[in-house]
Amino acid sequence: MMTDNVIWLDFNDAPEQHTVMFDDIDALRQGLLDRLESVLHYLFPQGRIRSGKFYVGDVDGARGKSLVVELEGPRRGLWKDFATDDGGDVIDLWALSQGLSARHDFPKLAQDNRQWLGLVPISTAPAATKKQSSSAVAIDELGPYTGKWDYFTAEGELIACVYRYEPESGKEYRPWDVRARLSRAPDPRPLFNLPAVAIAKQVVLVEGEKCAEALINLGIVATTAMNGAKAPIDKTDWSPLAGKQVVIWPDRDAPGWDYAEHAAKACIAAGSVSVAILVPPTDKPDKWDAADAVAEGFDCQSFVNDGPRRELKAAEPLLPTFSLGDLLDDESPIPPDIIAPRVLTPGGMLVFGGAPKVGKSDFLLSWLAHMAAGATFLGMSPPRPLRVFYLQAEVQYHYLRERVKDVRLPSHRLMDARRNFVATSQLRLVLNDAGLAQVIPTIAQAFNGEPLDIIAIDPIRNVFDGGDTGGENDNGAMLLFLSQRVERIRAVVNPDAGVILAHHTKKLGKKQFEEDPFQALAGAGSLRGYYSTGMLLFRPDETLTPRDLIFELRNGPGIPQKHIDKIKGEWREVDSNQRLVLQDYSERLDAERRRKRDVILQILFDEAKLGRCYTANQFAESFESKAGLGANRTINERLSVLSTKGYIKFFRNPEDYGLPRLNRSKYGYLCVEDMRFQASPESLDADTGEVGPPPLSILPTHFKCPQTGALLPVEDPHTWIYHEELEA
Repeated sequence: MMTDNVIWLDFNDAPEQHTVMFDDIDALRQGLLDRLESVLHYLFPQGRIRSGKFYVGDVDGARGKSLVVELEGPRRGLWKDFATDDGGDVIDLWALSQGLSARHDFPKLAQDNRQWLGLVPISTAPAATKKQSSSAVAIDELGPYTGKWDYFTAEGELIACVYRYEPESGKEYRPWDVRARLSRAPDPRPLFNLPAVAIAKQVVLVEGEKCAEALINLGIVATTAMNGAKAPIDKTDWSPLAGKQVVIWPDRDAPGWDYAEHAAKACIAAGSVSVAILVPPTDKPDKWDAADAVAEGFDCQSFVNDGPRRELKAAEPLLPTFSLGDLLDDESPIPPDIIAPRVLTPGGMLVFGGAPKVGKSDFLLSWLAHMAAGATFLGMSPPRPLRVFYLQAEVQYHYLRERVKDVRLPSHRLMDARRNFVATSQLRLVLNDAGLAQVIPTIAQAFNGEPLDIIAIDPIRNVFDGGDTGGENDNGAMLLFLSQRVERIRAVVNPDAGVILAHHTKKLGKKQFEEDPFQALAGAGSLRGYYSTGMLLFRPDETLTPRDLIFELRNGPGIPQKHIDKIKGEWREVDSNQRLVLQDYSERLDAERRRKRDVILQILFDEAKLGRCYTANQFAESFESKAGLGANRTINERLSVLSTKGYIKFFRNPEDYGLPRLNRSKYGYLCVEDMRFQASPESLDADTGEVGPPPLSILPTHFKCPQTGALLPVEDPHTWIYHEELEA
């Protein structure tokens, strides 16, 4: 029954009597009128629209033109069957088509209407609800829908509807399967706008109906998978895109990239003649999409036609196989090396490793600059000036600028390098989905759409993301990083580009390093199974500047180990059989050692005056990376040399100077000539006029034998003997 525009319905066939309250009948009618065309296609699949009217044979849905429904103007939704002279509004038509009476079967009719409109099942209340205020209105848990999109077959038959709601929790979508008359997505899920897709040569695939509708209104044939970025690829029918030129316009965020890549593969598998993924402009905000582009007046047609993109190739067999005959008969040329000889091949990956402070970044920067210039570097040659993108996450802009200006390039090659080398300043992100959404478009547009040749990432550690599986030392995490992070970048910007990854090595013993140096790479198990080339920079003697450059090639014959050094700002290959290669280098090396000698002796002398003395290990730990002395190990080696030469001796009677007793020291406290120890600061007593304790002269008790290295007692502690002058 109807009371004050509120419909109260009694169900007497339920186990318990319930009264159900529906919205205002006018609102229910308006909901059907808003989607009248979809309602009519649902009720009468054989019907057709012509000149603002809907035609069908009768209320049973037969073909014909006897029953006419008005689609325009104030009479929208009114109908008349000229064969029977029946007529009414859209609610009457729905009832008759289902064999119901709008008057006597209204509870079921209203339920069917609400369910078709995508509303949740009606709420129920006890019979006492009848006595509630006439102002009571049932409220759907999601509120009113704010958008609706119809999915048709290529012939125009309604398949499904998608409703959008915007409750406080955020946007939600509800599909309605028209054929099954259930609130679910059809199986398989259709693509949007199929009537237009069926007759188009080029189709733009976007993320969501709102974006598709925005482009359609501009005259662009667009479609989307149901559920947008969350669309299950394997449950979507992509076959309508067979024979089409597909351009995918992803949203500018990580889910958008994923959607585009997965959809592209599905399009290729479905038989699309070409597939391209557009790269959204880098100056647009996160989540920018086609609908945003239309709203801001962006030139969408030009972007679809000429915007930067990644072209995908036709699908290849999952497991390509070749007979011996195929291989023997194939006379096509080997693809040219990106960097010869086979150091970096098309689609290859080179991992460049080394210990901290060995000079990896300095070496890599110079190497990449030479490749961008088209210049040979230490015997490694590019076929032409290469386009290089240097994704570096270690050096800030000003210091990167400083380093670049120190790179020595042939003057006639400088202009090529200026154009072809592009670098980032210190990145502060990891290559997870969010990081890739920033990095990929940046690299893709670095050379104005021209394909780049090399992507270099320095170092892996600072941008590493191995998911939830572990860190960079974990082989599983490393494999995920390489396959799901690095390869995603290459796949978008240029599948044939070479990748160079700078990575650190673990500390290994000298013997182990000599036996298998590449096992020193962190995550070596996955890396060595993945890369095409390994390259290590190794300093065999930390007291010397020359390094060894070691290669491991998968795609070519072995490259002999190179001995290199940076001399006068330029990396050069040096003769490993000569201890000193050039006179100026010899002088520079001697000067550096003399400097370290003087610094160490002066520190020991000054520290004693402040009441501090050291064993060798204590000194190395205290002054590591200070005053240019280098690492702990380097300092210990210099102390050993200086004690062998007689510049440093030892005293093993610390109690005479109020110092702690020696426990584990092999030699004792370090001592230099004329060293004086101040147990407490000199002071003047104002009452007595007495001066505090004077410094004590420290005399050596032992020295290191230069021939045997044994610790021996000194014969005369007052006479300081230098065994020989410092040599190289």
